[in-house]
Amino acid sequence: MHSADLRLGERLFAAVAAFGVAAVPTALLLVLIEANWPPLHRLDAAAAERLHTAVRDHPAARTALRVLSEGVWDPLTLRLLVAVAVGWLLHRRAWRLAVWAAATVTASGLIGWAVKAAVARARPALPDPVAHAPGFSFPSGHAMTAATCCAVLLLVLTPVLGRRALRAARTAAVVSVVGVGFTRIALGVHWVSDVLGGWLLGLALVAATAWAFDGWRRDTGRAVPPPLADGLEPELARHGPPEAGGRTP
Repeated sequence: MHSADLRLGERLFAAVAAFGVAAVPTALLLVLIEANWPPLHRLDAAAAERLHTAVRDHPAARTALRVLSEGVWDPLTLRLLVAVAVGWLLHRRAWRLAVWAAATVTASGLIGWAVKAAVARARPALPDPVAHAPGFSFPSGHAMTAATCCAVLLLVLTPVLGRRALRAARTAAVVSVVGVGFTRIALGVHWVSDVLGGWLLGLALVAATAWAFDGWRRDTGRAVPPPLADGLEPELARHGPPEAGGRTP
């Protein structure tokens, strides 16, 4: 088991390379942005103009969007939810799954910051702005964090949720991820392509680190479940993960 645990660490590092492959769609999107591809440019400009005008003319909508974007769906709020889940996993003695969740969300923040600095895309410059945000624009940190955190929470909690609760959780995750993106565009602090880039990067990262976790299960003789249906560690539905050296029946 100890050697398998060491390989889990190695696989998490290898997930960085897998992330590079999974992030190819984001790279293609960035190429289109840098090339000023007319269809994407028109989409960015039209969405920014129309949503900005609508929000500017409706103060109540502007207030609601800011509460959602900067409170309910703020990256800090979503990361705190994952932190609570990590604490629960530690209580359940699901050590490796707790490490996976914490590492994935931490990597999301670091990668998002690094890509922003490397791309250095300017945020929308709109007349009569209704909101401001610091830093560069691509990718949307809010969108990337929402995609990462919601996916992590679903992969962790799926085994312990009943059918109705799981359906509600999946609906809430989709609404949150889409809602975050909409609020950032409507407030005029991101382009549509920024949000798409954040979603793609966040999901690519989760896919890469989940692959690493599945590899650890194989190394320890555990079955590898379909993660979208059963979560990453279905043993949580019973009494927690198997003891060290044990096998899933």
